[in-house]
Amino acid sequence: MATRLRSVAAAFLIAALFLTTPGRVDAGEEMTFAWPICVDSPEDAVTFIMAKRFGDEIIRLSGNRLKAKVYPNGMLGGDRELLESVESGDIPFVVQTTAPQIDFIPETAIFNLPSAFADIPQLRGTVNDPDFRKVFNEMYETHGYKLLGVGDQGFRVMTSNRPVHKMEDFAGQKIRTMENVYHIAFWRAIGASPTPMNFGEVYIGLQQGTIDAQENPYETTVAARLYEQQKYVIETNHVPHLLTLIASKRFYDNLPNEDRAIIDEAARIASAYAYEQTDARLDGRLKIITDSGTEIIKIGPELYQQIFDASQPVYKMIRDAVGDELVDAMLNARPQ
Repeated sequence: MATRLRSVAAAFLIAALFLTTPGRVDAGEEMTFAWPICVDSPEDAVTFIMAKRFGDEIIRLSGNRLKAKVYPNGMLGGDRELLESVESGDIPFVVQTTAPQIDFIPETAIFNLPSAFADIPQLRGTVNDPDFRKVFNEMYETHGYKLLGVGDQGFRVMTSNRPVHKMEDFAGQKIRTMENVYHIAFWRAIGASPTPMNFGEVYIGLQQGTIDAQENPYETTVAARLYEQQKYVIETNHVPHLLTLIASKRFYDNLPNEDRAIIDEAARIASAYAYEQTDARLDGRLKIITDSGTEIIKIGPELYQQIFDASQPVYKMIRDAVGDELVDAMLNARPQ
């Protein structure tokens, strides 16, 4: 009921902010409203930082002719609601991770291949490979979205009240996941008990013992203070936490060429800034966690290989869903 009321309230707010004024701004015309840039993340996270830099650059590059404003914390809806609104053109921009996009852009399943990347440089080299980037862009355009930029928050890691040093240690752990069929399949494959849950319920779920564990990038774990309820962080690094800056294709295509060029450049700057901020903030995130008394456990090569081997059914699921050609296009784009 609360989610439904929030959706209704968000719809009215969107109308007040955006729909009452056409999205197109003619050359030389100064906007009297601000384009919403929506995120379902807290302000102390790179998702918001990327969105804020994007909005600031739109204003700067246009000489204050164009306006943009970031709405964090799901103010205009959760990830699924925002994707629906962007596809329909009701909201122009959203910054979010790829994980909730599989029901709208099924091809994004490739970013849920477990243990596909050895490290962050390999991940970034792949998603920014010119040939693969064309494939990446087409994935979004086919479904009514315009992919403007990509960032990341590193890899997703597990937090728990039980240490993990061997495969058997995953057994039976009730771990909160996103509503993503491939994430759920991965945790089942390695022996855990995945439990989909709204992000807003995770902290209290850990506090009350409804769940034993959760998985998120370090940025989110610190921003939401989830480490306060957990004794361990286990660096599973199982899937990347990619950030996508996307626009409604309908909205974008209707803009004058001058404004599209401003948006493209703003997105390029915001993407580079997101990478810089993720890297610059990591040591600080780790220090906050360890200073709290939470222990960080690094996974060795042997256990990492066992996790990879156990997750091969997920590779088959994704190949069956999107085809070998798309999966291989990404895997073959990885720098060696």
